[in-house]
Amino acid sequence: MKNKKPTIHQITTVAKSRLFTVEAIDLEFSNGVKTQYERIASNGPGAVLIVPILGEEILLIREYAGGTDRYELAFPKGKVEPNEYFMDAANREIMEEVGYESAKLTLLKRLSLAPGYMGHVTNIILAEDLSEHREPGDEPEEIEVVPWKISEIHKLIERDDFSEGRSVAALFLLQNHLDQLEK
Repeated sequence: MKNKKPTIHQITTVAKSRLFTVEAIDLEFSNGVKTQYERIASNGPGAVLIVPILGEEILLIREYAGGTDRYELAFPKGKVEPNEYFMDAANREIMEEVGYESAKLTLLKRLSLAPGYMGHVTNIILAEDLSEHREPGDEPEEIEVVPWKISEIHKLIERDDFSEGRSVAALFLLQNHLDQLEK
């Protein structure tokens, strides 16, 4: 059975910061039930997370994560600027964070983190045919680039410092992509 989307009667901003807007949404479902949901609204066109492949390696980054208060190993990522095409954002981010640009970008999947509470979308992008090209970024300290052998990507899951959900999902998307190429 396909449900009819609920009717939105009102959206109210509950809180706002530099990064987040929390909204209360007054909804009415097709069965007459009225309720209120809260969500973190999307502020802009979303984000990109890039899986750069250089030869037989993927390029990861290690950078400080304020949410966990530790250094995390992950794929390069960043927000898509207003009026910026997400593929251009992907190339810009890898030039800033890992010092390469890509001649071949492929969208692997668009992911939401918690669609019940967040409107944010991340585009998972495979970056191939890399050449050296560094652009200045906006990071407060230099980001460490960590090459990782593709033949050993299964070992990343076991690492405590590789815990960011989008990076874990991207690893599985990469493995699926590589498996499809072998068929």
